[in-house]
Amino acid sequence: MFSEFKKEMNLGGRKLTFETGKIARQADGAVMITYGETKVLCTAVGAKKPRADLDFFPLTVNYQEKTFAAGKIPGGFFKREARPTEKETLTSRLIDRPIRPLFHPNYKCETQLICTVLAHDLENDPDIIAMIGTSAALTISGIPFMGPIGASRVGYIDGEYVLNPVLETMQDSKLNLVVAGTNEGVLMVESEANELSEEIMLGAVMFGHKANQEIISSIVDLAQACAKDPREVPETPEIFGQIRSTVQKLSEDGLREAYSISEKSARQERISSIKATVMENFIDNEDATDMVVGNVFKEIEKDVVRKDLIKTGQRIDGRDTRTVRPIVSEVGILPRAHGSSLFTRGETQAMVVATLGTGQDEQIIDGLDGDYREHFMLHYNFPPYSVGEAGRMAGPGRREIGHGKLAWRAIRPVMPEKEFFPYTIRIVSEITESNGSSSMATVCGTSLSMMDAGVPLSRPVAGIAMGLIKEEDGVVILSDILGDEDHLGDMDFKVAGTETGITALQMDIKITSITEEIMRDAVEQAREGRLHILKEMSKALTSARDVVSDNAPRITVIKVSVDKIREIIGPGGKMIREICETTGAKIDIDDDGTVKVAAMDEKASDAAVGMINDIAAEPEVGVIYTGTVVKTVDFGAFVNFMGARDGLVHISELRPERVEKTTDIVNVGDKVKVKLVGIDDRGKVKLSMKSVNQETGEDISN
Repeated sequence: MFSEFKKEMNLGGRKLTFETGKIARQADGAVMITYGETKVLCTAVGAKKPRADLDFFPLTVNYQEKTFAAGKIPGGFFKREARPTEKETLTSRLIDRPIRPLFHPNYKCETQLICTVLAHDLENDPDIIAMIGTSAALTISGIPFMGPIGASRVGYIDGEYVLNPVLETMQDSKLNLVVAGTNEGVLMVESEANELSEEIMLGAVMFGHKANQEIISSIVDLAQACAKDPREVPETPEIFGQIRSTVQKLSEDGLREAYSISEKSARQERISSIKATVMENFIDNEDATDMVVGNVFKEIEKDVVRKDLIKTGQRIDGRDTRTVRPIVSEVGILPRAHGSSLFTRGETQAMVVATLGTGQDEQIIDGLDGDYREHFMLHYNFPPYSVGEAGRMAGPGRREIGHGKLAWRAIRPVMPEKEFFPYTIRIVSEITESNGSSSMATVCGTSLSMMDAGVPLSRPVAGIAMGLIKEEDGVVILSDILGDEDHLGDMDFKVAGTETGITALQMDIKITSITEEIMRDAVEQAREGRLHILKEMSKALTSARDVVSDNAPRITVIKVSVDKIREIIGPGGKMIREICETTGAKIDIDDDGTVKVAAMDEKASDAAVGMINDIAAEPEVGVIYTGTVVKTVDFGAFVNFMGARDGLVHISELRPERVEKTTDIVNVGDKVKVKLVGIDDRGKVKLSMKSVNQETGEDISN
């Protein structure tokens, strides 16, 4: 018999409700969480036995949005939800990052967390709700999870922090920050900011952390009422201690020597050689499998690097804790690209390319909260050769999507308004080498490539990745971390921004939490590093080029009366199609009468703008026009003189002298010059040819 439990709390002025025991009862943990009228079902299931061949924790997080949640039917041929959207992928990562460090280290059973959005009120974003619901589902499941965690979104509106702003209010916020953590401290931060100071950003983190304490307390109350008995976790076998002692004797000195080699490839070769020697020593020991010895070797490796760093303050490549690796910035490296850059920092390198397009190139995004068009795209690629490996090439994975989105958030606050710079912009970052923080190299390369393309950014943006080593005997904060320092350290803290302030901040903690003091020191040290990187970038380019590349389309923006849109498009699109085919230009028309004309050269652009103006302009009495005879009748000729507008040249207005027959003077298809002499009450236009010198176009009516 299943029992139902319910827990309610107030969060940010709205009711948050946890319910369990009614739906998905065969899952280890299942919580229906409701905030406003947004509902997310969060489930947690862990396999009963670990897989013997795994030396890592196999955790999968799947966040999925059902379109029925917003009363919509999916697009596409099959009319059903298919591959995860970018939002679903990013939210899955958002849930994964703070909870992963909190599972018991000896727990290796395959675990799957599924968060399904069942209702969306178009006010409360389901991502925060899913994070909280996942924490609750894990806490009551009996799975060895050392939580719970809380999660909050923090906005900054009119100089005040706002907890979990509704979607409409977020449009006025200078900050979009998500913070998650335990009651001990912060575990994860993800944010986009409008060049805010370090002090404001840190204040937002602590504001969210404080709000998380109420969430954690409510989850604990729910767990006390209905949590399953905790699973037993296998203890570390006694043989591990003996193996560790042997591995330490065989490898410690060699590892210390290997980590004095600054060059990445040579260092890795030396470490691999030491590991092979250690493995050979256990070849006849049935209790010491390759997996067990390999895990112990990793622990020794980690201890050597961390303790030596805290003791000496000297890093793997010989730097001190604050020094940034040598930087080389280049622009204009690809001749046909609209903008390009090569950003190299130590052994990390990003080739970043900017392409400018028209409104027809915008990405159409179908979200639960409605369809919208995106004119700024950033795609990050991480090929295997960047780390000296041969690997499978496939579509972008979660990591690539996440790194690309982080760089997108860092750059977006300094982008020009679409009305001012009406281009669709696509950035592609190809990571050609990687040894630490390729996402921040992408930020720097993106800034340079966009300025090379003539995109008028308000200020250049740079990014830096910070690390942390925290042991009982000390704490060390590292600027511009290497790949090994990221792998062996306790924190990955990425900060991007301008000389004025922060535009994006992302933090992941691999230990249970860090203190406010450590975060404060980290953001200040990151500011120093960011300003140094900006100075190095300025050696290549300090601001956007005055004009866009010759290879990019020229976009001219004009405004026409809304009443004229129909005439410009024409029946079935005939008129706009004719303009495009005649001039080679691309034309986008907005509902407010904004017309964007894109062409590869000035001549084509002027021709298209001229044709549009001819259609959109109102005819004026006394003005001379060039037109085409479209029809002749006994009493005169009809002349098309302004777009789709025709007027009548009466037979008496063909020549100063008497004319017997219209076709004696003009025929269909003739180009003629006419003067508009009047418009009657019914809108019919009266034209005159005899008032105009047909050769010079001069007015001879006087």
